[in-house]
Amino acid sequence: MKPLIFLTTACLMASPCLADLQVQFREGAPKDRFTVTNKGACTIESAQITIDLSGSTGGLIFDVTEAGSGVEVFQPFVVVAGSKHFVSLPEVKDGDQIVSLNLADFGANKSIAFTIDVDDTAGAREITVSGSEMQGATVTAVLGSQKYSTVFGEIPEMILETVECSS
Repeated sequence: MKPLIFLTTACLMASPCLADLQVQFREGAPKDRFTVTNKGACTIESAQITIDLSGSTGGLIFDVTEAGSGVEVFQPFVVVAGSKHFVSLPEVKDGDQIVSLNLADFGANKSIAFTIDVDDTAGAREITVSGSEMQGATVTAVLGSQKYSTVFGEIPEMILETVECSS
């Protein structure tokens, strides 16, 4: 109970408490990994977080089946951390460029992660995604009636700044 009181007091006395989200992409073999972490000081009660690869410099797509748009190895969407925060699991089809994550009760410093195969359609090595190929992809979060969005830069990691929170 004391840490909660300290955290709440610190939020009230210091700079505003935020519900910022950190989004990371890690190329892996055979599975790529996305991790979303609530870097803020409050619980996000409900959120829809959308990762949109359509603007990426690598022309990135999700490769989730043996047949279809991807090349060689494929991997379906699999939650590997924070499953209790998912309201439902998204349906990702082969060749899709968008995945939407519906989350609830996403506490401060908690993370969710999922593995999937991401292929590029614009590079020389379609099965390997370099960090710069993620550049231009967007992440959008809808928290309540507010919508926040940002774009991946040269490295496949970003902070999506959101709203101040009261708890």
